[in-house]
Amino acid sequence: MKSSDTKAIKLSVVVSVYNEEAVLGQFYKELTETLSALDCEAEILFVDDGSCDGSRKILDSLADGSDTVKAIHFTRNFGHEAAMIAGIDHATGDAVVCMDADLQNPPAELRRMLDMYRQGKDIVTMMRKERADGGWTKHITSKMFYWLMNRLSDTRMVPEASDFFLLSRRVCDVLRSNYRERSRLLRGMVQTVGFDTATLSYSAPARAAGESHYSLTRLAKLALTSMASFSKAPLRLGIYAGLVFVLLSGVLLIYSLVMWMIDKPIGGYTTLIIFLSAFAGILLTVVGIIGYYVGLILDEVKARPIYLVESITGGGEKQE
Repeated sequence: MKSSDTKAIKLSVVVSVYNEEAVLGQFYKELTETLSALDCEAEILFVDDGSCDGSRKILDSLADGSDTVKAIHFTRNFGHEAAMIAGIDHATGDAVVCMDADLQNPPAELRRMLDMYRQGKDIVTMMRKERADGGWTKHITSKMFYWLMNRLSDTRMVPEASDFFLLSRRVCDVLRSNYRERSRLLRGMVQTVGFDTATLSYSAPARAAGESHYSLTRLAKLALTSMASFSKAPLRLGIYAGLVFVLLSGVLLIYSLVMWMIDKPIGGYTTLIIFLSAFAGILLTVVGIIGYYVGLILDEVKARPIYLVESITGGGEKQE
């Protein structure tokens, strides 16, 4: 429950980390400077998603003996989405902000996000109006992704929305209890739960150090998973393809009958080969789409954990 006393608000900042040793020091400095200027209590939860560089050592040094900084270490790499879910699960604040450690989510934006929360907003999504890196390729693919999602899905998503958002405690409670899919797009998921939502735009600077961990292959996989998670439209492709081929078959039947009636033989070999090849290609595509959905269903039926925590450092104690 929100209070008019701004000092009573506790803000939890969830930071997903994967091989970010080059930027963690600078990020922590900027984040703590921002939090110290905010009129609220704050905690920082670093979620180490199986880093294999020096990130773990840095995070433990920041969290060890601290009451406000916690480092959560996964047993292996479970992915960025799982890291954000873990942070939300362990957060204790009235409001929770998820962000990345590469400084492409500017800590200075926390003030605007918190102001919206104080105005009664349960969800504050951050929309990139421009980005300093990524080039035209990422810009175009991002535009295409949201354009396609908003036409396939029943829920409209904010274009250029990022994994930089604020959630109220009651939204976090909904995610902890009801939204536990193994395959997910969290930035899209938070836009489907309803509640009072605000959207703010920001400029995403270039990474402070290191390189992006999202290759084109991983981005394509994320896009496929997102479409399957939010839309059943691809499954209707078989119906549409079937209707098209029924129509084409009818046209070919009428054409063949007319040619037979006027005693004009038709060379149907080439037409038949093209027709069968197109039919086989569409059929295999539809089977592949169904197989992909079945695979996602299998993951849900197995009900394996979204993530596994190896250890937690922070709060003056270390939990193994």
